[in-house]
Amino acid sequence: MATSATNRDDRIELRTTKEEKRLLATAAAYERLDVTSFHHAYVLPTAREVVDRAERIVLSERDTSASCFFLENRRSPLQPCSPPPVAVVPGTVSARVARGAHSRSHDPRIRLPVRRSSRLS
Repeated sequence: MATSATNRDDRIELRTTKEEKRLLATAAAYERLDVTSFHHAYVLPTAREVVDRAERIVLSERDTSASCFFLENRRSPLQPCSPPPVAVVPGTVSARVARGAHSRSHDPRIRLPVRRSSRLS
């Protein structure tokens, strides 16, 4: 394997069993590499994948459409933002809200009359 132009001055000490050390040395020999080069060829790419997967945000289709909706319908900071369109599934809360069944009870601007019990507690 070709050596890179960067200096590799740092060391990693790895605690392992004799069997694991022998396995690493054998695998490196089959690939015609020393153990350090074997590490750089096989362990570092896996480490990069793990870091990339942990640092990347993967959005669901619903989250992607909501993000696109908000980006495409930007408002000034002083204007209230409307929610993204919601898929209406029959028989769910979203279906009842879509047909107005719950709109009054969930709208904080509408005050519903307070029912008072005729019975004294």
